[in-house]
Amino acid sequence: MNYNPTMNNSEALVVFSGGQDSTTCLYWAKAHFNEVRALTFIYGQKHVKEVECARSIADKAGVRLDVMEVPLIGSLARNSLTDSTLPMDRQQHGTDVPNTFVPGRNLFFLSIAAVRARELGINHIVAGVSQTDFSGYPDCRDAFIKSLNVTLDLAMDSQFVLHTPLMWLDKAETWRLADTLGVMDIVRNETLTCYNGIIGDGCGDCPACRLRREGLEKYLEEKYGKER
Repeated sequence: MNYNPTMNNSEALVVFSGGQDSTTCLYWAKAHFNEVRALTFIYGQKHVKEVECARSIADKAGVRLDVMEVPLIGSLARNSLTDSTLPMDRQQHGTDVPNTFVPGRNLFFLSIAAVRARELGINHIVAGVSQTDFSGYPDCRDAFIKSLNVTLDLAMDSQFVLHTPLMWLDKAETWRLADTLGVMDIVRNETLTCYNGIIGDGCGDCPACRLRREGLEKYLEEKYGKER
């Protein structure tokens, strides 16, 4: 979704996990909207520490955060982010989605966020999904977001706008956006992206950490050159 100058007169609700992408989107929303709220979910994830990160970052950003427990999402299908007995896929296998994919997660999160937004009188919802670096997750694709936007409007007779500032950005470009927003240090040191639950640069070895590190290295090389 492209920025519209009229957004500054509006309020936005950010679907917020405390990770790199949603934190970048939180600060993007603060730059583009007059008021910002955030919504975080506890859905049975192994590393609830991410909720602690979300609380801390939201507090630092001066954003009101609501935390909602939705354990049903994590219990509907087996995946390695909610089931500690399931070894994590380290990469995609052919056309199959990795087992770090939580089926329906973004569908549920955005639908619940829309209900919450409607009750708060908010039309703008922000999510940190990206088709460029979507890790094989089908619910991060632009077609899904556009389709869901129409469905939510019809389901609640509302006019929502689902904003996805990172949709066409790779990880290096996401780092650049965080830097432009002046929150590079917060995103690098205080967010939790790691599938093994390690804050900041993470374990360095899981798929999420590798993607994050490769993007950071690419961005820093572009910014400072090879002799940084």
